[in-house]
Amino acid sequence: MKDRATKILELLTQQKKADVSALAQAMGVSSVTMRKDLDALEAKGLIRREHGCAVLHSPDDLNSRLAYHYQRKQLIAKRASGLVADGETIMIENGSCCALLAEELCSNRRDVTLITNSAFIAGYVRGKPGAHIVLLGGMYQNDAQVMVGPMVAQGAAGFFVSRLFVGADGFSPDHGFTNSDHLRAQAVRDMAAQAEHVAVLTESEKFSRRGVVPLGLGRQVDALVTDSGLPGEARSLLEAEGVDILLC
Repeated sequence: MKDRATKILELLTQQKKADVSALAQAMGVSSVTMRKDLDALEAKGLIRREHGCAVLHSPDDLNSRLAYHYQRKQLIAKRASGLVADGETIMIENGSCCALLAEELCSNRRDVTLITNSAFIAGYVRGKPGAHIVLLGGMYQNDAQVMVGPMVAQGAAGFFVSRLFVGADGFSPDHGFTNSDHLRAQAVRDMAAQAEHVAVLTESEKFSRRGVVPLGLGRQVDALVTDSGLPGEARSLLEAEGVDILLC
C-alpha cells in the first residue's frame, strides 16, 4: 500500500482530480482495493473523496506535500542538516523539505533553535526532545499553516542568524527561484534580510516548473540541496553564480 499510496498522490498532484476506476487501472488493482486505499488517504487528511473521484486536499496543504516523494525529501533534509552545527540558531521557512529538516535537527542535533514563520513546522516537531522553536507572528494562511504579512518582518528583525533554509515551487533562468504566493515570497525576503546565508531545499523536478512570484533572493542563495536529477543547465547556471550544489 505504501508505494501505491505514493503513486496515487503523485498522480493527483499532477492531475488534481482522478476517477476511482482510472486510478485502479493505473495501479493495476481492483476498484474495491482502490477505494480502500483512498479511504486510508482520506483518513490521513491527504485527499478528499467526491462521487466516483479522488481530489488532492489542497496544493498548499503540507501533509499532502510531505507524502509526495517523501523518501526523496527526507534525503534532502538529511543532507541539509549537515549545514547546521550543535548550538546554532537558524531560520527556516515553510515547506515540506523544510519541515523534514526541522524534524531531523530536533531529533539529531543538540541545542538548535529554529526561528520560523511556519505554524505547521512548530506543530510537526513539538514532540521531539530537541524542539526549541521561535514562532514568528503574522497573518495566518490556513491551508499552508504559515504566517505572512508585515508582522513577520517585524518579528524577524529582532534576530540575525547564520542561515535561512527555504523551499521553492519552481525555477527560472532569468529570475531564479520562484514561489506561487506573493505573501509567502515576501515573508521569505523578510527573513532572508536577517540571515547571512540562504540555502534552498527542493526536489529536482521543480526545475521544470516556473512559479509566478520570484523569491528575489539574488546572490544571497549560496547553497542548493536537491536530488541527483538536477538538470545540467540549471546546475551550470547556479555554480556560475557561486551556489554550492549539494546532491543526495
